[in-house]
Amino acid sequence: MPDTQQAGGLPPETYARLRRWAEQDGPMTTRARVVLLAAQGLRDAEISRRLGVSRQTVGTWRHRWQSAGLAGLRQRPRTGRPVTVDEAEVVTRALLAPGGSGASRAIAREVGLSHATVAAIRRRWRLAADEFPTPHVPTRPPLPGADIWVMGLYVDQDRAVLLTGTRPGASGPAPAASVIGEDLLDGLDRALDAVRAAAPGTAAAAVGDQALARYLAAAAEHHPDIALHAVTLWDAAQDPDGGPHRGTRGRTRTAGPAPTDTEPGPTRAATEPEPAAVGKLTFHDLPARSTWRGFLHAMIALDSTSHPESSRRVYLDLLSALERHGTARTTGPFAPVCWLRENVAEHLRAARAGQAPAHQGSFSGVNQIDLGSFNECVVIESVRLSGSITRGEIAHRTGLTQQSVSRIARSLLDRGILVEDAQRRATSGKPRTPMRLCGTAAHALGLHIDPEVLTAVVIDLDGSLICTCTRPVGAGIEPGAFVDQAVALARETLEKARGAVREDGFLGIGVAVPGPVDIASGTVLAPPLLSAWDDLPLLYLLKDHFPCPVIIEKDSLAAAAGERWIGRDRRARDFAYLYLGTGVGSGLYLNGDLYRGVSANAGEFGQLCALTLGRVGADGRPEILPECNPPVSVSDLAARGGLHTPEAALGSTAAYRAVGRAAAAGDPAAVAALREVAGAVGRGALGLVDLLDIDLIVLGGPFFTEDVADFYLDEIGRTVNEFPTARRLRRVEVERSVLSAEAAAVGAASTIFHATFTPRLRGRAQG
Repeated sequence: MPDTQQAGGLPPETYARLRRWAEQDGPMTTRARVVLLAAQGLRDAEISRRLGVSRQTVGTWRHRWQSAGLAGLRQRPRTGRPVTVDEAEVVTRALLAPGGSGASRAIAREVGLSHATVAAIRRRWRLAADEFPTPHVPTRPPLPGADIWVMGLYVDQDRAVLLTGTRPGASGPAPAASVIGEDLLDGLDRALDAVRAAAPGTAAAAVGDQALARYLAAAAEHHPDIALHAVTLWDAAQDPDGGPHRGTRGRTRTAGPAPTDTEPGPTRAATEPEPAAVGKLTFHDLPARSTWRGFLHAMIALDSTSHPESSRRVYLDLLSALERHGTARTTGPFAPVCWLRENVAEHLRAARAGQAPAHQGSFSGVNQIDLGSFNECVVIESVRLSGSITRGEIAHRTGLTQQSVSRIARSLLDRGILVEDAQRRATSGKPRTPMRLCGTAAHALGLHIDPEVLTAVVIDLDGSLICTCTRPVGAGIEPGAFVDQAVALARETLEKARGAVREDGFLGIGVAVPGPVDIASGTVLAPPLLSAWDDLPLLYLLKDHFPCPVIIEKDSLAAAAGERWIGRDRRARDFAYLYLGTGVGSGLYLNGDLYRGVSANAGEFGQLCALTLGRVGADGRPEILPECNPPVSVSDLAARGGLHTPEAALGSTAAYRAVGRAAAAGDPAAVAALREVAGAVGRGALGLVDLLDIDLIVLGGPFFTEDVADFYLDEIGRTVNEFPTARRLRRVEVERSVLSAEAAAVGAASTIFHATFTPRLRGRAQG
């Protein structure tokens, strides 16, 4: 660069401005340097060599300077291309592309930029996986660390602050496909705009600083295991679409009292700070070429692709908080938005432990049964449903050619998935050789988590139980102790099955849990009957102990999967599975696959029963029916009818079983209690039959015992056949489950087989 004494004949004011541009890191840097070097008399070739740019670039900017002066160096609008570039919005589009790997050219076409510009932005944010292992967020100063989370959002009359978190020294996780869509980002934009529009005039600076300080102190207390960073999105004294935050850039301080007028200025230059210690806060401005809206989108996209637990649920919580704030504003004074996400301590501990996991005594994950094509799954499904079938029969049923079936069958026989039975004599031609599944070719473990008992089973490919283990638990048990017990039970079960299970044929672990559950992150969302659980990242915690694939599923859906797998041809049609556990749930098998719904929580049965019975609260919310908790409601109704069960506490499993025995013996109070509960469940089943037009209801679960089975079958069968609108066109069968009392545990194990072998054109990602 030229010395300050060598202005090259340039006017002092012009020279000073070119010097400022040349020293910045921005779009004007190269242009200013070209002019300054040209003013010294250097030729284009020498300038090109010094700056590392093409001679064409040097010539272009030199010509623009000569023809238009400073104005010629500024960005000139081009047809079809934006005047300004929001780098964060480009980053968002790159991350939200399928697999987070949107090509620069495709993004460039979408946003109207050159692909070279998009590629440069990706390099600046370190999104090119082949060049950089982890992303980099170029706030001012940059965010330290690669593992970045969105932790909270604060909005008052004057400013908005996005709270992010990092784990110092941690490497960023491998990116995954984002579950965040543009619909959710648009919803957040609208909600934030509504909050800003509802805010009154600017508040006193001291009042705003105190409110922000209280929020940051609460954030540090709520998230003690992660370093926090406050990024100013907008400030009343600046352009709301960006600009530096007043007097905070580069500061590092402990969350606590609000800053005062005597607080010293920035302690560091606007360069990357040392990694912040946990409990400290660093303050940052937006990246130089990003708007607040684009930056918010980019951070959400980066968080959701790096952390599966940062799913739609987290940002739907944020959207709900913003919308509630807008509603409250119409009925009361303005109050700041102070949203904090759920505590991520369990995820962080699992991630830290996952860096060097100890998997003693566990089966390893294998890929020996990777299926090469959709047609292989079709053949396996045909064999499974039939039990034993010849190659010609498979070709006839599936529409595959005889040659294709023979080739696939030979491959499956070689891998031990199928075995041949004794030959059958044919009326003409050579004898035919049927095939069947080899039960010992694959095994899976199923773990059922219930408020009262843990159950673990190992089953083979035929659905035969290899071993079963149970362990009682209390509903108030702490989550950490609960997970320890679940892991110990799973290991005990695997150890008992070790002699019968080949390690190279163990496919994984299925876990059945009470809903609601966030399948994307494997988080159990505060089940009603597990009071100590609050957004427990169960899948993460279990994966830390087991190196094999782990799938988490709602218990009623898992039971339906097991019913389909083990029921074979008896369940080769659409059906609804009513799961009678600690609560009543339903699992739906429709159009050849489990129906999970958008959030994988299909089958919440209690509210359907309440609606069909017309039991709705004053606010319009369906009641929580006691009848949909059989062990409590049956014993309570029987006691009110005069039945005494002194050997068991009212509402307990023992009391429920005592009422069942009394009903089987003909006790009128016990019979009346069971029929009343079965009638309420039947009205919910009626809603399913009318809504889905199905002709099979399957009953199962731990509280569908032999003593009470006939009462449920009779009452529900009568209801779904006498009352439906289309009752003249169909007969609904109500049948017992083919599964044992361990229906959910067996079903959980079956989800592993279901995910591996069931033919589908759109597979479900496994854990």
